[in-house]
Amino acid sequence: MKFPIDLSGYQPLSFSVTQEGLDAQQRATLLHNINLLRDSIVFFTALANTKGLGGHTGGAYDIVPELLIADGFMKGSDACYPVYFDEAGHRVAIQYMMAVLNGFKQPESLLHYREFGQGLYGHPERHEEDGIFFSSGRLGHLWSQVNGVAEAHPDKTVFLFGSDGSQQEGDDAEAARYAVARKLNIKLLVDDNNVTIAGHPSAYLQGYDLVRTLSGHGLATSSCDGEDIDSLFQHIRQAIAATGPVAVVVKRLMAVGVAGIEGLPKGHDVIPVPMAIEYLTLKGRDAAVALLKQSPPKAEKVVYLGSSAESAKNRDEFGKIVSDLIKAMENPASQVLVVDSDLEGSCGLHHIRKNCPEVYVHGGIMERNNFSVAAGFGSAPGKQGIIGTFAAFQEMVISEITMARLNQANVLAHFSHSGVDDMADNTCHFGINNFFADNGLAEHDHTRLYFPADALQLQAILGTIFHNPGLRFIYSTRSGTPYILDEQGAKRYGDGYAFLPDTDEVVRKGRDGYIVAYGEMLYRCLHVVESLKTEGIHIGLINKPVLNVIDEAMLATVGASPLVLVVETQNSKTGLGIRYGSWLLERGYAPKYGYMGTWKDGAGGLAEQIPYQGLGTDAIRDKVLEMLQG
Repeated sequence: MKFPIDLSGYQPLSFSVTQEGLDAQQRATLLHNINLLRDSIVFFTALANTKGLGGHTGGAYDIVPELLIADGFMKGSDACYPVYFDEAGHRVAIQYMMAVLNGFKQPESLLHYREFGQGLYGHPERHEEDGIFFSSGRLGHLWSQVNGVAEAHPDKTVFLFGSDGSQQEGDDAEAARYAVARKLNIKLLVDDNNVTIAGHPSAYLQGYDLVRTLSGHGLATSSCDGEDIDSLFQHIRQAIAATGPVAVVVKRLMAVGVAGIEGLPKGHDVIPVPMAIEYLTLKGRDAAVALLKQSPPKAEKVVYLGSSAESAKNRDEFGKIVSDLIKAMENPASQVLVVDSDLEGSCGLHHIRKNCPEVYVHGGIMERNNFSVAAGFGSAPGKQGIIGTFAAFQEMVISEITMARLNQANVLAHFSHSGVDDMADNTCHFGINNFFADNGLAEHDHTRLYFPADALQLQAILGTIFHNPGLRFIYSTRSGTPYILDEQGAKRYGDGYAFLPDTDEVVRKGRDGYIVAYGEMLYRCLHVVESLKTEGIHIGLINKPVLNVIDEAMLATVGASPLVLVVETQNSKTGLGIRYGSWLLERGYAPKYGYMGTWKDGAGGLAEQIPYQGLGTDAIRDKVLEMLQG
């Protein structure tokens, strides 16, 4: 299939730092290139949306003008380091666009944006052969890395494309001070569109001003209208001509000119397909519109034995359940503080904002601060701080977790997007080191890590532990999970179920061995157990909803069996698997032992991530049979 927008009209430009402005031909060419790239980005991100892959349109669309101007200076002088370092990973669409225009990839590759096995992930991952020269990692983490690049290449001008979201992270404050102190030749071009995932910084972070902030760190800082091409060019040229670190704050509306998402938080994510069709129709991109109107093939519905056909997303259910618990309290604002880190829709906290606004705070993209705020609020008896963000970002708050524990804080932390299931953003967003939170000293430590198997068990767990003291971590996946069924076909965690703290649960009894699992792997393992049963192989299944507590009675049960296999999507180097075998050995149990976990970089896509890690149901079955025969 041919890329439906003709990219042959793209004409790369070369600029000299000595030229004070654009001539008429350069200006016309630059405007043509901007429109071509913006139309293409709207198209192929929307195409990914037709496949259910997401795509993040607005940020990549926004920074086309400044990136093309910087590219012109890179092509005009070898004094500019030729990499478009970008600290806002979700603008990756423009990286793939430029990889095509610079000859590293074919235009048709863009038709496979965010698909499994295509290498076009939701964040840049370094692969120089394909024209991607850096990995962005998590939001706000790249500036310090770029400082190091500037240290290694003191004779080069290094560009960093920033955003008003990324600049909220504390890492950037440290990076700014370092760049100033070392007089690094970094030019920061910041897209200040006043939009993040869940709101407008001018509303939820009053007093936050990028010009004043960056100037306060000592950077020479200017501001301009990002859609005024002549002014933008002059500000970037002046930044290059100046010595040392310089910031240009580029002001514009999010997705300017795109009806339906302009200036709105929903412009951050992928453009809705009908809006993309409307936009591209007005631009005369009929071939692109025709592709967007085609219905992609529907994925075949997978049926898992032992689980319901219906499913629910625990990450969303968390907010609904907690809202009900808060509403049942008298004067909840005196007892509970809920701090969001700009991911309310992904963690379910938007339900709390809507239903219990008196306890809700939009804390911005400041995970370290927000965790400690929740802990500080919860450091008095009877008070509780609640926070939600992605499991990948738990690694950012390990020190704050220790401080919370030292201050005897009461914190209920929800970390969604745990594991790898449905993780199109790929490796940097894998939530695979959850056990890092269990880092307290054994004496007096009551930290608990909970990973419910389905929405009903989540409800039971929250209802039991909500008012408990100490640090409680709830994990959920990005994907939905079906409901676990008992052997009679009823919902295992429905009516009559009571969550017993610190207790493992027998989902199916076994004669020939046991699988120990939790979360999104429990229903997959149950499928394996049920299918093996039809072959006369009776493998039991244990659900371990409390990850970091030893259930002595259950260890005795599985330890006496022929084999034990732990299955999870946590890091195989840091997860339950490397602990459980030691627990068994310490108590004198010696069954055949194995564990399966995430062990390699991601490959994009959604449901494909788990089989790619060797964790699909066929792989689990093969592992059990191998252990039985060994």
